[in-house]
Amino acid sequence: MQFLFTDHTLDTDRRELRRGCEPVAVEPQVFDLLVYLAQNRDRVVSKDDLIASVWGGRIVSDSTLSSRISAARKAVGDSGEDQKLIRTIPRKGLRFVGAVCTRPNGGRTAPDARHAQPRPALPLPDRPAIAVLPFTNMSGDPEQEYFSDGISEDIITALSKLRWFLVIARNSSFIYKGKAVHIRQVAEALGVGYVVEGSVRKGGERVRITAQLNDAATGSHIWAERYDRDLADVFAVQDEITEAIVAAIEPQLYAAENFRAQRKPPNSMGAWDLVMRALSHYWRVTRQDNVVAQALLEKATAIDPNYGQALGMLATSYTFSAHMGWADMATAAPIAERAALAAILADSEDPWAHHALGCVYLFERRFDDSLAEFELALRLNPNFSLAQGYYGLALAYCGRWEEGSVAARRALRLSPRDPFTALYYGIAAFAQFVGRNYDEAMRLAREGIRQRGDFVGAHRVLTAAAGMAGQDDVAKAALQELRRVQPNISLAWIASQMPIKQEADREHYLEAFRRAGLD
Repeated sequence: MQFLFTDHTLDTDRRELRRGCEPVAVEPQVFDLLVYLAQNRDRVVSKDDLIASVWGGRIVSDSTLSSRISAARKAVGDSGEDQKLIRTIPRKGLRFVGAVCTRPNGGRTAPDARHAQPRPALPLPDRPAIAVLPFTNMSGDPEQEYFSDGISEDIITALSKLRWFLVIARNSSFIYKGKAVHIRQVAEALGVGYVVEGSVRKGGERVRITAQLNDAATGSHIWAERYDRDLADVFAVQDEITEAIVAAIEPQLYAAENFRAQRKPPNSMGAWDLVMRALSHYWRVTRQDNVVAQALLEKATAIDPNYGQALGMLATSYTFSAHMGWADMATAAPIAERAALAAILADSEDPWAHHALGCVYLFERRFDDSLAEFELALRLNPNFSLAQGYYGLALAYCGRWEEGSVAARRALRLSPRDPFTALYYGIAAFAQFVGRNYDEAMRLAREGIRQRGDFVGAHRVLTAAAGMAGQDDVAKAALQELRRVQPNISLAWIASQMPIKQEADREHYLEAFRRAGLD
């Protein structure tokens, strides 16, 4: 698609900005910012909209945001004083106010065709699909956001335990946090037939939770309820809400399964409080936030040493930090293994615990044990997108690349709007590389890099696939970027740190990097 305004052409396929016939150099984030503003020119976009769509929900400082907006204006010949194209709406956000025409690449110009070539809705699966939007914090205290988020997360988890449902993962549904959106828009973007929304008002030792279930096709409310409870009863309230939602969507399933979304609550409300705070940091997927999440989880497990979810999340955070290169695997793995085993001992039905142990076993090269743990995590929660993604990675490391590709794509389907989506694309790309499908591996890797330039896995696959495909210039450029995001990359690091089971697959990967110029 091309957006034409003044004497500029913004080409999303080529990822080019041109002034007349001359290309304009723009950074990737500035380009994405311009595209987003042009696509949403019929409304004011808020700071939160920009962070969710351009930065994938990551924490962005006001100075960074301001510098990118300034760069976007400069690229299209605008300024903060003139605001001929990009206008600041005080206390609201930004709006692209220039006259825009759109056209498909190679096609004729259509005047301001805002309805042209809409993003296709995800197809509905052959089983009930549901998204739980983040419950609105009605307490008037921003510090209580984690509490309403925690209620939503627990409902998502409880719904996910019923395997006939496809439940959209938390990270995708939470991009709508704080936004006024139409239910139909949410349903089409996430590929669901049902949407749950609600609010939480916490005051003193009382909590009021309201929830309603919406049929996306008709826009009608299937069910709605309000719960006023003492704070100590919050877990029972969540169970009631979840059971009522399931009963409303598919009464036959309720009767057949005698569904009880009962979960094991922690012994201390203070521990649960800490875990919910930790989750809000963990899902931001940055090094700093991961450290904060670990500190909060350590406090939670100190309060309640038998809190299974807290232990499982703590173990997961350690293996993930090592996988991202933020920590040394030799140091992180023993800590993660102890926490994961303690989590399973405390609550053997906690999927986080088995996911964490699967990660530990994978990097310890206990491949059969790793696969078994991921499979158990997915039996406990079939909609656990993070476990689906890592299950795909383990399968690919074992040489079962076709199954690995299916699992990675399933993770993308379960959570199509997710800070971890870049990771899933990287895993899918690696599976295709193992299968010698280098063009597809490069395509998937590029998509992963586009979404998160700091996720090293996609950079590694792009480098390797370009090397094996004989695309020397691409391989050289990809290796340069890889060295930027992973300065310690070397053939020795790949051989020792990447748990590739088959000797032939490991040598294939190393040879790819040799051809790309790595030593």
